[in-house]
Amino acid sequence: MAAQEADRGVDRGVDTVRDREIGIEQDHLDQVYRRLEEKIHEAEFLMNDAAKRGQVGTPGALAERDAQVFRAGIHLNRLNNEYEDFLFGRIDLLYGKDGKKGPDGAYTSVEPADDAVRPDSTADIGETLHIGRIGVLDSDYAPLVIDWRAPAAAPFYRSTPVDPGRVVRRRVIRSRGRKVLGVEDDLMRPELKARLGGEELAVIGDGALMAALGQARSHTMRDIVSSIQAEQDLVIRAPAASVTYVEGGPGTGKTAVALHRAAYLLYQDRRRYAGGILIVSPTPLLVAYTEGVLPSLGEEGQVAIRAVGSLVDGAEATAYDEPAVARVKGSSRMRAVLRKAVRGALELGNAPERLRVVVFGRRLELEGEELTRIRHAVLGGTAPVNLLRPRARKLLLDALYAKSGAASRHPGDPELAAELRSSFDEDVTTEDSFIEFLNAWWPELTPRQVLTAMADEKRLGRWARRVLNQGEVRRLARSLRRDELSVHDVALLDELQTLLGAPARPRKRRELDPLDQLTGLEELMPVREETQRERAERLAEERTEYAHVIVDEAQDLTPMQWRMVGRRGRHATWTVVGDPAQSSWPLPDEAAEARDEALGTRPRRRFELTVNYRNPAEIAELASKVLALAMPGMEAPRAVRSTGVEPRFVAVGNGDLADVVREEARRLLDRVDGTVGVVVAMNRREQAARWLADLGDRVVALGSLEAKGLEYDATVVVSPAEIADESPAGLRVLYVALTRATQQLTVVSGRRDEPDADGVPDLLRD
Repeated sequence: MAAQEADRGVDRGVDTVRDREIGIEQDHLDQVYRRLEEKIHEAEFLMNDAAKRGQVGTPGALAERDAQVFRAGIHLNRLNNEYEDFLFGRIDLLYGKDGKKGPDGAYTSVEPADDAVRPDSTADIGETLHIGRIGVLDSDYAPLVIDWRAPAAAPFYRSTPVDPGRVVRRRVIRSRGRKVLGVEDDLMRPELKARLGGEELAVIGDGALMAALGQARSHTMRDIVSSIQAEQDLVIRAPAASVTYVEGGPGTGKTAVALHRAAYLLYQDRRRYAGGILIVSPTPLLVAYTEGVLPSLGEEGQVAIRAVGSLVDGAEATAYDEPAVARVKGSSRMRAVLRKAVRGALELGNAPERLRVVVFGRRLELEGEELTRIRHAVLGGTAPVNLLRPRARKLLLDALYAKSGAASRHPGDPELAAELRSSFDEDVTTEDSFIEFLNAWWPELTPRQVLTAMADEKRLGRWARRVLNQGEVRRLARSLRRDELSVHDVALLDELQTLLGAPARPRKRRELDPLDQLTGLEELMPVREETQRERAERLAEERTEYAHVIVDEAQDLTPMQWRMVGRRGRHATWTVVGDPAQSSWPLPDEAAEARDEALGTRPRRRFELTVNYRNPAEIAELASKVLALAMPGMEAPRAVRSTGVEPRFVAVGNGDLADVVREEARRLLDRVDGTVGVVVAMNRREQAARWLADLGDRVVALGSLEAKGLEYDATVVVSPAEIADESPAGLRVLYVALTRATQQLTVVSGRRDEPDADGVPDLLRD
């Protein structure tokens, strides 16, 4: 095969080694797509064959049809997706210690054979593997592409010059659709003279990692599966039977590692994770930025990527709370306030003060004090309020029965007394007056109703007595009067749902399958059982708990948000990814306590990512000045490249801030191929969007809290002082803002920044 590759490169008459190597990879990619087309035709045949089975008209045939259509449909959908960089990697390996092959057709040996390297430091390549999104075998079951998650692909990520294993050359292949655009190589054994098909092994470019890092960013995340390094790969492939903590500074690839870990876990043990994997992201922007990654890694359908403000069905956070309000809503103190609120909300509205019924020819009444005692007795436990309604009903009936005197009529005959009581209860509970009273006196509450009730400052003051001070009550009530929900409100709704509970609903009767009606099977199967696919879809819609939970940017979760996320992973394994230096929550100890409560007693495994792949050294050095102020003594991740382009400083002076920001954004658009992010203080978000509206879709304006996890080719950070003064965590938020750029950074200073003669703001000077 290697000799054929070399011959094909020569036959093309190409002039350069690079062109020849691109041609070789193009030939291989063409072969892969031909094989994929064959597999697509096979899957289509299976779909058609499965449809014919449904015409047989027996329950067994229909069940077999459903299963076959489901499997073939998944296979066909997967094959029909052509991803950017479908084939992205290649490794050329020495001969191994043994000749054993794994199920993917690759040799399993990790270390080279004893005689793989000759005394004169020459060697022959024994095996070449191409790495891609999904595995592809040729008609003889030889590997054309190795799935990136397979054990055979691990050396592509883990091999280093210090510990190369069998790898001699690692190649990153850049392609778009069916066309190979370029190749970049790393030599893992530079001391060897290796030959492939009789030709010396070619090496192209300055190194695969540097090439991947230099590519332009778009508004959606390009997965870094082709540039994951050893420390990242250890996290991705770590065992999942516990809690995996991953810490790392800006640009260390935490988000990408989290996404790749989800795909890897599904690949390794799909049955175990059939309960679903939940990835929690801090903002909707980051969800939009990352949601295309998992399909491009060969996984979709089993993984839910949700913003913290979207974890509660039917609720969507669109507003932001000011820092003082966010501190109150996120605090663990809100648990006590909400517990009182759900009980207090029962007494709101038109709660009746008297129960009057006619039974056995007598009029019975319960007055205010009696009703109050009954309510307190019902609420004496810890069960959810809505689930206490049956108990409230029973205690009301007990009190009415006691007033009726019926209990003393048959003291010596328990059976007759029980019959009398049953008759009494039936008569009372069918009375319209009793039904109307119970509905008004113990209504079924919703979380939204309770949250709305808390918007009344006087009422909230009673419920929050000795928990919140007067200023906190005023600000909290005012924030709850708006129509939009904030990300912190969503966590309160989730807590309220737990405190209220949801009464059981009767399951809906399933509709008949039209195919069943056509074949007359409705006589045998009046209600069709749901298929495996329908059940999977229904469970996905109803799912509130997951088999594995991945929390991205975990340092930003408040105590109340940790409680919300924790409910979705009561029986799950966890991956928790974050960086304390980037935390926007001002009370980390309180959040850590809530986090530990959510994670329970599961064992912990810790990893640290230490290499900053995103920022050039010039930008990383500037950001480290803010890190020293925000988190004294914390070490920044090491930047691995330098561009020679220093950050630019511009002072507004007597000019207009909008004009200066717009001009700097326009300037950067001319200097980078990808996107430009303009980061401002949260209260300037809408302003900044208007400033930049005419610059096109390569420019995006975002608030400081929205920048978390995102990256751009270039960024403009507007008024560091405004960002730093937003909240007690402002310096950490500024550190995040300064570390979003992959190529160029401009800092615009206003008067509040006290810039020097060179435009450098006070916070960023030595």
